[in-house]
Amino acid sequence: MSSVYVHFPWCLAKCPYCDFVSYAATPASIDHEGYADAVVRELEARAFALESSADVRPLETVTSVFFGGGTPSLWDPAALGRVLAAIEARLAVAARPELEVTVECNPTSLDADRARALADVGVNRLSVGTQSLRADQLAFLGRLHDVAGARRSVEAAISAGVRVSTDLIFGLHGQSPADAAAQATELASLGLSHLSCYQLTIEPGTQFGARHKRGLLPVALDEDVASAFLAVHDALADAGLEHYEISNFAKPGERARHNVAYWRGEPYVGLGCAAVGFARRVPDADGAARGVRWKNETGPERYVEATRAVSRVRVGEGDGLSEGAEELAADALLRERIMLGLRMRDGIDLDAAGAELGVDPWTEERARAVESLAARGRIERRAGWIGVPAGAWLFTDDTAARLF
Repeated sequence: MSSVYVHFPWCLAKCPYCDFVSYAATPASIDHEGYADAVVRELEARAFALESSADVRPLETVTSVFFGGGTPSLWDPAALGRVLAAIEARLAVAARPELEVTVECNPTSLDADRARALADVGVNRLSVGTQSLRADQLAFLGRLHDVAGARRSVEAAISAGVRVSTDLIFGLHGQSPADAAAQATELASLGLSHLSCYQLTIEPGTQFGARHKRGLLPVALDEDVASAFLAVHDALADAGLEHYEISNFAKPGERARHNVAYWRGEPYVGLGCAAVGFARRVPDADGAARGVRWKNETGPERYVEATRAVSRVRVGEGDGLSEGAEELAADALLRERIMLGLRMRDGIDLDAAGAELGVDPWTEERARAVESLAARGRIERRAGWIGVPAGAWLFTDDTAARLF
């Protein structure tokens, strides 16, 4: 399977913790139709390249389309729907309802009318960025909505008859584990099918990053963050949600297909300003897998202008649309599979991954590392499969690094 990601780079305001490519704008200042035209032009070029390149494997059936940002709920639904219709017409996509179509939303741009309008153009999943249900935390995080607005937006999404996910940020300075768990429980009680719970991270290049560098931003202690993580896990287990990935919880059958495809190393087409895409190349002479990842121009105006001149794109090289590309050999692809696969409750079948990628996954060094980690309870192994037990998820990044 494969996926499509469409980036909409505008928000009403830039949140201080956000390191995604986004720009503050009002809805009236955005050329909604012009940006849709640009994305459709890129779609045609990317599709042509993927179909005609002798060095790139054909794109498999698209099972998910994800509109991210930025705040794509700001995009006029008719323009967004036109992009979605073009994707469905140009690429081989799964038949509905098997095709998952998600739009990220902020509470300030999602009411019942907007939710229904998005559903009417073919969207069947809304991801709402509530982030918190506490007024002081929302203010600290720079969010424009209030607690009542967070609840109303989730209710509006549910009323549209689509699958609904929401986000919760935990690990804030001064937040207790009980508070994080209580918010997770309250969000789950609203009728969500999916909940993403993220630890607040301080990234370079963000407002929080600059304040932290100057010693002006208090951060939570590691042990408090760990306690909050475990408290959220327990609370959502009690609410009947499966903890299927470190940061993600879902009702049975409601996992985010788009994210799962990423974590399993599936190819995806990135469309729009700053979008990232990944394609599988034809294996090399020794049968080892290869891949290429590209990133689009990050300036919205430059991106739109570049699409006016392009008629085709040679994947991995770019012609003004792409800022650059990274060639990935089989070993690098395997390391990514390990890093992302261990984040999932399902773990990773190293034997199957090695066979698919044409590389031996059980190097002497990796086999020793697996044995050592298993002895410490950091990893589980069954034949060629490895996974991280829930009690050791807090150490997953370190565990994965030891297997590189």
